[in-house]
Amino acid sequence: MSHPARLGLALVAVLAAGCATPGGAETPAAAAQTVVDSCGKQLTFPGTPQRVVTLDQNSTETLLALGVQDRMAGTANVKTKVAPRFADAYAKIPVLSPKLLTSEPLRAANPDLVVASFKELFTADRAGTRDELESLGVPTFVSAVNCPDGTTAPFDRLFRDYENFGKIFGIPEKANQLAADQRAAVAEVQAVKREPVKVVWVYSVFKGVPYVAGRDGMPSQMSKIAGAVNVFDDVNQEWPEASWEEIARRDPDVIVVGDLSERGNPGDTAREKLAMMREHPVVSQLRALRDNKVIELPGIEMDPSVRTVDALKAFAAGLDKIRG
Repeated sequence: MSHPARLGLALVAVLAAGCATPGGAETPAAAAQTVVDSCGKQLTFPGTPQRVVTLDQNSTETLLALGVQDRMAGTANVKTKVAPRFADAYAKIPVLSPKLLTSEPLRAANPDLVVASFKELFTADRAGTRDELESLGVPTFVSAVNCPDGTTAPFDRLFRDYENFGKIFGIPEKANQLAADQRAAVAEVQAVKREPVKVVWVYSVFKGVPYVAGRDGMPSQMSKIAGAVNVFDDVNQEWPEASWEEIARRDPDVIVVGDLSERGNPGDTAREKLAMMREHPVVSQLRALRDNKVIELPGIEMDPSVRTVDALKAFAAGLDKIRG
């Protein structure tokens, strides 16, 4: 593991390099600090980050969409193939771990910013806690979607992420344009009036137990935008554990199944999940399953990232097809 003192010196060197001209004089932009709030922490940047590490694919693709791949020192936790439009840029970034990143390879990368979609990735047995990294001079950014404030909808919090990245990386126009484009896509889906239906979102299955979309995640808002009702909206979590029996009791009209084929865990593919449902003595009797009112979506797009708006559009199109 990199010694903390070594990491701190490396970070100082990186920041100094980012804030100076070849002749040694500071650039005008280096004089001003950038301050943003992220999931309960205030982050201060004396210069533009030059060695960013992302802890999950969602964060990786969001930064690639903003065109800052030249400032990325590593990625981790790839759940599926990177979207084709990001493939060339992604191929140039070191993959520090295909699975969850731990503190040793993270610190060896000498990051000056660590970005994640989920605060759960910052634990002592994973990347290290946010406080630990902060004590080493490394700011940690967590998606605002993972930190509900009780007043702001998930897509609005995602767009706030884009705008904060625009400030951090000095690309406000590009970040604001991305947010504006996606706001327009959300508004287009919302403009279509649909008869309300009940929907369950099945993201993953672990040891036979399904995890579904609760009230705090993206699928809840996607349901509302597309004129549907998430049947687990009464659960104040993003992805609560449920049971097949409880899913059957709530009797959804439509079943959305997340496909995580390339993650490689048992039960990750949409096909496996649907097979479990059709073999279950209770769930198999659901009219939605018998009538094949099923929408398959990439699981990664159900979480906050630049691709989530793609899931919204595909979900709405699936509902329109089911309704005929």
